[in-house]
Amino acid sequence: MPLHPEIARFLASLPHEEPAPLDPAPLDPAAMRAGEESQVPALPDRHPVAHVTDIVVQAPTGAVPVRVYSDTDAPTSGAIVYFHGGAYFLGSLNTHDDVARRLATATGLRVFSVGYRLAPEHPFPAALDDAVGVIDWLISEGESAGWDGTTLAVVGDSSGGTIATVAASLLHDRGVDRITHQVLYYPSVDLDLDPNRYPSMVENAVGFGLETAGIAPFNAFYFTSGADPLDPRVSPIGRPNLSGLPAALILTAELDPMRDEGEQYGQRLTDAGVPTVVHRYEGAGHGFVQHFAWLPEYGAAFAETAAFLETGTAPTLPKGLQ
Repeated sequence: MPLHPEIARFLASLPHEEPAPLDPAPLDPAAMRAGEESQVPALPDRHPVAHVTDIVVQAPTGAVPVRVYSDTDAPTSGAIVYFHGGAYFLGSLNTHDDVARRLATATGLRVFSVGYRLAPEHPFPAALDDAVGVIDWLISEGESAGWDGTTLAVVGDSSGGTIATVAASLLHDRGVDRITHQVLYYPSVDLDLDPNRYPSMVENAVGFGLETAGIAPFNAFYFTSGADPLDPRVSPIGRPNLSGLPAALILTAELDPMRDEGEQYGQRLTDAGVPTVVHRYEGAGHGFVQHFAWLPEYGAAFAETAAFLETGTAPTLPKGLQ
């Protein structure tokens, strides 16, 4: 189906630039981050949540900022550890504040949003080290951190989805299997980029927000440490054995270049015996959970997440919200 009209109107409102020169100027992470931060709504305009607290977790890699959300007065609950997207060099606790807030309300769980270190200042594996460090801390602290020892889900969007699933696999390899679920919104799971490997990279190359030609320059910041794109810690779709990983919910977007790699990862999880639900959101482009949750069609992603965390299955959505 065509791009949702509200998304199409938003994309049409963006400034139209002249074609890029043959040797374009390099991306400026600092300027791009500032631009993102300038778009964050004022606090009174954000989705309301009962409790929001900023803490610092002392991980083996150093101090990691974490923002904790709870829409309940209960002293403990199940927990979500959330990793924002942004191609490993963009995104922050602020830019994805709305996602964390809506997760807390929809699920009734305590959400720990992780401000992991960003490339290029901190390339691979810094983000993963911070992610695993925060999960280890939460497991160790348990009730004193607000986690009741039941549900422990890792959730991430785009590159945050990659961080979530790789962190789960790294912990599994250590014999730490306390993570109960993984929820991946339009994940980036194959950074060994071949623009012709997946049909969605060709079909959705231009005109839907994220464009195929922009993916490699974005991901390049993550590789300044010399990381190998074929390393399963970078491209988890290449992990030889996916068995034993947590049950997975993968939400993809019909008009996203990354659609097919996410869906193929879901199939590989299923083939490995991991209970997995994959749901494609029609008329959506990359980033719909972050930017368009105010539309009922896409805000349904949070209800779907809540149902999956509670029952391990996806709900039957009303007609028009599928």
